[in-house]
Amino acid sequence: MRETTRRNCRTSLLAWCIEALADQDKEPAAHHRLLIRELERLAATPDGRLMVFMPPGSAKSTYASVLFTAWWMATHQRSNVIGVSYGSDLAQSFSRRVQDTIRTHSQTLGINLTSEAVERWGTTNGCEYLSSGAGATITGFRSDIVIIDDPVKGREAADSLTLRDKIWNGYLADIYTRRKPGCRILVIQTRWHEDDLSGRILTNDPDGWRVIKLPAFASSKDDPLGRDIGSPLWGDDKYGYAKQLIDAKAFYELNGASRDWQALYQQDPRPAEGSLFKVGLIETLDVAPNTRGAQVVRGWDLAATKQIGTRDPDWTVGVKLARMATGQFVVLDVVRFRGDPDEVEAAILNTAKQDGRGVRISIPQDPGQAGKNQALAFTRLLTGFQIDTSTETGDKATRAFPAISQVNGRNFAMVHAPWNAVFRDELAAFPSGTKDDQVDALSRAFGVVGLGPRPLRVGAGVLDMLSAR
Repeated sequence: MRETTRRNCRTSLLAWCIEALADQDKEPAAHHRLLIRELERLAATPDGRLMVFMPPGSAKSTYASVLFTAWWMATHQRSNVIGVSYGSDLAQSFSRRVQDTIRTHSQTLGINLTSEAVERWGTTNGCEYLSSGAGATITGFRSDIVIIDDPVKGREAADSLTLRDKIWNGYLADIYTRRKPGCRILVIQTRWHEDDLSGRILTNDPDGWRVIKLPAFASSKDDPLGRDIGSPLWGDDKYGYAKQLIDAKAFYELNGASRDWQALYQQDPRPAEGSLFKVGLIETLDVAPNTRGAQVVRGWDLAATKQIGTRDPDWTVGVKLARMATGQFVVLDVVRFRGDPDEVEAAILNTAKQDGRGVRISIPQDPGQAGKNQALAFTRLLTGFQIDTSTETGDKATRAFPAISQVNGRNFAMVHAPWNAVFRDELAAFPSGTKDDQVDALSRAFGVVGLGPRPLRVGAGVLDMLSAR
């Protein structure tokens, strides 16, 4: 019987999970069995890509990062595994749990450890495991499977563009480049932000990814588990997780933390609502609208400093805004970069060529003679294009208010693109955020098309805002 069990465990991930959890009086629930099937599918698919989104406490890491990893190493001799988490402490914690699992079930798995170090260790069948914090440099190790579990530490890290960029750059430079041919990638997490690691991957490199999204409470008719809308996760056994979810939902609602509930438990991250821009009201269009008959302008906010070391200079930003024949405003594109004066001029010229001569260009003019000279230089640079330069008047909030009123009046949209999350974040943080370059560029663009001959469409709440102001 023991030999039959061992053979079953080495060919079936489900059999292995049942065996490994038997002494803890646990067994896989329905969502675990779905996860197990997806993990087996990943293991059988060279170059496979899988994302798993589940709420906190749903045991996704137990199955994916611990039991699956031990099973993978037992069934794929001489393979290398990279385990990544938001910090080295958590990554090493998962590493220890995999080690403990292999020690406890060495006879069933048919392997054992050859070393005890948690950062990097091996097994008797020639496998190696490396643990790493997200954003850490990985050298001298190439992987057959990368398991990224919980790459975001918390709300502060999720809302920080600097930290999101660090995780993304680490993924590109230190994880993606460590793959062997056929390497599988598994990402397991609760969602924090539209632009967290999973969100950015799906925006910039969506091909080949299989996504399993299991919200705390079913929210659609095509729920992966076949649940009725409103049915809780893990309500099919005696564990009691469903009751925890009901209590958690009530707690988050009582404390006005709907954004965290939607992200962490429903796997549906939403932008933070700003004190001025209600960015949740901005519609996202799957495809760019036909701008025939629309007024289109590219408004610029200029900076001329490159990023060096830990400096955090302002950005040069160009927002391309259309006022449609219907009166709706649509952000078609955002260009955002840091560069020296020559690079700024080159980028503005190249962007103008890409936009075409039908798009107006609006550039701010600094006060004084230097500003006049710069404006003249841009006018000459952009000969043949529709260009106007003007000095800024009033404070930033005053200049932004016409655009704010249209956003909050549900008369604003943007085209789905990689820049969306950063754009929304900056608008939501305005006027207390650390950067406002995109807001300034939007205000300038709106100052051209928003005051045109067609009347603005006033939506719900705008008249109240105007009277309050």
